[in-house]
Amino acid sequence: MLFDPENALFVRGADRPALLLADTSVHEALPVLAAPDGRVPVCEGWMIAPMLTLCLVDGPGDAGLVIPALGAPVVDGSGAPCGPDATADWCADVEQAGGALVLSLESLPAEPDWPHLLGSGAARGGFVRVRA
Repeated sequence: MLFDPENALFVRGADRPALLLADTSVHEALPVLAAPDGRVPVCEGWMIAPMLTLCLVDGPGDAGLVIPALGAPVVDGSGAPCGPDATADWCADVEQAGGALVLSLESLPAEPDWPHLLGSGAARGGFVRVRA
């Protein structure tokens, strides 16, 4: 399913790149996230394929999304916008980390509040490994 990039936020970070999603059809397919200690569980059966033009998030069965990535918003871990090569840099971050933190939320935050996102139980998702 093609996903509206306005409902996606790509977050850079060499050790923990993230993809935040709002209003997604795969919300219920992802596990409820409860990681108040910051140790994020792996989403077994899910994979991510980061590419410059699009990002594929594929899950079990029919669960999955294709997100147009080129020109989508990319921010750093504090929520500050990144520069013009940000999509390529985000893809490199994901490859280097071996995957990304994928979170499905009711709405996108203005800036990521990691303790709340990881510990409140309001998000669904976890660490999604990069496609082998």
